Amino acid sequence: MRYSKPCQSPLEASPGSLPGVEAIRPHMESSVSCPAAAAPVTERPFRVLVGVTGSVAALKLPLLVSRLLDIPGLEVAVVTTERAKHFYSPQDIPVTLYSDADEWEMWKCRSDPVLHIDLRRWADLMLVAPLDANTLGKVASGVCDNLLTCVIRAWDCRKPLLFCPAMNTAMWKHPITAQQVGLLKAFGYVEIPCVAKKLVCGDEGLGAMAEVGTIVDKVKEVLFWHGGSQQS
Repeated sequence: MRYSKPCQSPLEASPGSLPGVEAIRPHMESSVSCPAAAAPVTERPFRVLVGVTGSVAALKLPLLVSRLLDIPGLEVAVVTTERAKHFYSPQDIPVTLYSDADEWEMWKCRSDPVLHIDLRRWADLMLVAPLDANTLGKVASGVCDNLLTCVIRAWDCRKPLLFCPAMNTAMWKHPITAQQVGLLKAFGYVEIPCVAKKLVCGDEGLGAMAEVGTIVDKVKEVLFWHGGSQQS
């Protein structure tokens, strides 16, 4: 499977955990400098933006983030929907966590950062896990009514976006679900398919989010390609 090489800004941010937007913006601003006076370029981390939506599979967010952070050279931040917050504790997420309130609190006037644009520029890869039925429908229709869907709507399709559907089996079997998943794949997004198992609601069948190990392996696959493309 081929992925487009992530575009890089002329100025790169320093490695480390993602703090506030005030630290994101400098690497997004263009500048003109003398090449002879430029500082040596240091390789920065590969940046993964995790989007989490209101499926019960959001319970696995702490484990997913932990496993991603085990990958050398990876920097992670999370964008959450409001409903997803029901399923995890922010104290269990060891990276910067963004939600709708941050978008509006950070923007007061024209010179202030636009968070969903800054985040789409910052990230090399977006991983939406889980992607619930509601947000799947929004993304397929182009709706962008919260921070996460705004990031996705503004996403640079030359960079990889992975999505992990998760919903009740009856919802998964609805005819519109296949249409919506097909639309996302037509956009160039990569599906990490759901699996069959006994769901939290008691139903059994397709609809459960892919296992965390499977998701992490797919991210590693992208990283492997990214490393190879940089050396070629």
